[in-house]
Amino acid sequence: MSNATLDGKSISSEDAYEQAAKILQAANFPLVAGLGADVAGAKAAILLAERLRGAFDHLASRDSLADLEVVRSAGIFVTTPNEARVRADLVLLVGPGLAGYWPAIFDRLALDKETVHGGKTKRRVLWVGPKRGEAKIEGVEVETIPATEAELPGVLAALRARVGGRPVALSAAAAKKLDAAADALKSARFGVAVWAAAGLDTLMVEMLQGMITELNATTRFTGVPIGGRADATGVLQTSAWMTGFPPRTGFGRGYPEHDTWRFEASRLVESGEADAALWISAYDGEPPPWEAADIPLITLGPPGSAPKRGLFIAVGKPGENYDAVEFAQETSSMVLRRASAPAELPSVAQAIAAISAKFSEDLPC
Repeated sequence: MSNATLDGKSISSEDAYEQAAKILQAANFPLVAGLGADVAGAKAAILLAERLRGAFDHLASRDSLADLEVVRSAGIFVTTPNEARVRADLVLLVGPGLAGYWPAIFDRLALDKETVHGGKTKRRVLWVGPKRGEAKIEGVEVETIPATEAELPGVLAALRARVGGRPVALSAAAAKKLDAAADALKSARFGVAVWAAAGLDTLMVEMLQGMITELNATTRFTGVPIGGRADATGVLQTSAWMTGFPPRTGFGRGYPEHDTWRFEASRLVESGEADAALWISAYDGEPPPWEAADIPLITLGPPGSAPKRGLFIAVGKPGENYDAVEFAQETSSMVLRRASAPAELPSVAQAIAAISAKFSEDLPC
């Protein structure tokens, strides 16, 4: 299997790097998107966008920004999974599909274990809006508050209202269930809410954090957010210390400008403002949502993920094919992942360096 293709036909890696450089250098406003990469790959991609005076965006920016917007506007209570594992005597799970966003969530939080908090205490688990059958966790008694995805915002709002002692327009049975849940939250000695922004939106996260703020008036309550896929949190943090901003940032005027609408990848492609794109998805080869758009496209992804159209260069998977620093959900920190299956494939950073080496001398460094 070739490590590089052009419109589905094999080419040499050197020719691929040469072709990629020509495409990017000829563009008036190139887009560096996807950004599914480790810290070194993200750093190289952002520097490339700056050098080309283009823009960059991550494939899961929507998820990262949902949490970040709340941080910006209202503040947020968060802790680490390890702190939750040790101290939380009540865990509030919010929204469906949490194990899909973080497969190790239940083991990491040790929901079936007692918590050490002034003596050993059995952990209480509440789940608002789980999928059918999802709340069956081995060794854990889960109290559920049913809600479809469409109903979840209203149910969460009603729960917050009852925590604050405010009335809700619900049936007697539904109000009784919410009152019991509200009492449980208020009586927790150290409560933790767990959510994934991928399954909520900014207003729901803000509503959840508003409830957590109110709970902190009388007890201790905090949150554990589940970050976006493809190292979205690691890329966001890398972007922040490099530019002062998260993804959806452009360099068209020679300095970083952040705008969640102007520099959203799909909008730039669909509007025609971006006239070339470098798509990076080193973890699982996720294709761009605008793959069929008529734009010169360069893709960096794992072997076997080559699109039928455009230029493709195979890269290794971070932490699997090469050593990589990335954000670890289990510790809420950056960690070094040693390669579990080393392969003779370039890293994202190496591939970008090889492309950059092919730029003509009149492109600024």
